Amino acid sequence: MKKKIAVAIMAMLPVVAGAQELVKISNGQISLCQDLERGGSISHIYFGDSKRNLVNIYDEGRYIQQSYYAGNKVDRREEGQSPKWSPWSWNPIQGGNFARCGARILNHVLTDTTIYIAARPMLWDMSDKEADALMEQWTELHGKFIKVRNRITVNSIDSVYAPGRHNDQEIPAVYPISSLKNLHVYLGDKPWQNDTLSSVPVKELSQDFKSFWGSYPSVPEKWMAFTDDSGFGMGVYSPLAQRFLAGRYTSDTNGEEKSVATSYIAPLMSAQINPGDVLEYEYYILLGNVHDMREMIYEIKKNE
Repeated sequence: MKKKIAVAIMAMLPVVAGAQELVKISNGQISLCQDLERGGSISHIYFGDSKRNLVNIYDEGRYIQQSYYAGNKVDRREEGQSPKWSPWSWNPIQGGNFARCGARILNHVLTDTTIYIAARPMLWDMSDKEADALMEQWTELHGKFIKVRNRITVNSIDSVYAPGRHNDQEIPAVYPISSLKNLHVYLGDKPWQNDTLSSVPVKELSQDFKSFWGSYPSVPEKWMAFTDDSGFGMGVYSPLAQRFLAGRYTSDTNGEEKSVATSYIAPLMSAQINPGDVLEYEYYILLGNVHDMREMIYEIKKNE
């Protein structure tokens, strides 16, 4: 019997085959695209009539997507592992590998405001190796927020990784554009009471990778957001998150969708992934000013 971790029971959408690059849904307030050449990763989010994409899509490691880790970091350079990403653990990723080879779409179905996809992920560090796993994603638009359910079903993991250890899992990896440069979060001791938000500087990850993202071991309301100087932005609420990483890659605060600079939010949970496991979680992407986003999160939590 397969082990299930934090499974939310929802009805399966029907599955049909498809083969076009971008699939788009809209509800009049949000328009969203998922890229079928990159495993159905969320590639574009637009607010209202704006033509400004809020998601950084510089390479296949960006987007808003599923990414998981299992086992030890190992050196597989003789098998096509990137020297830049060696040693590395088992890391199936929805968008594609370091060599820009996208995850393979198996099925997808589209309605006016929902998308379902099923994909065979790539191992990030390997030049041309699929993970023996199935990724599924259910995306729904609700007013000014997006609800996403992610699932990975693991068939097998190469024994070289010695699976059986706990790893931090990004639930999910979110890359807003770096023009959304101001970080907002609540770090106090009175969660869910509209207490004053915390003022935090944005930690920058340098291009030589000699620094790291900001680490936040306790984020009691389970959300973070980046906004521009007008106060508009994008946040992520992940109810199962145990801690967060967040920051900006490089010091450029004017980056857009294809800039090397990017903002980053990663809700994290520690989980052990073994062959036969199913890991599943839900998260929400919110648009608007911080006050509006927080109100939406409070309402979502009330109805969980």
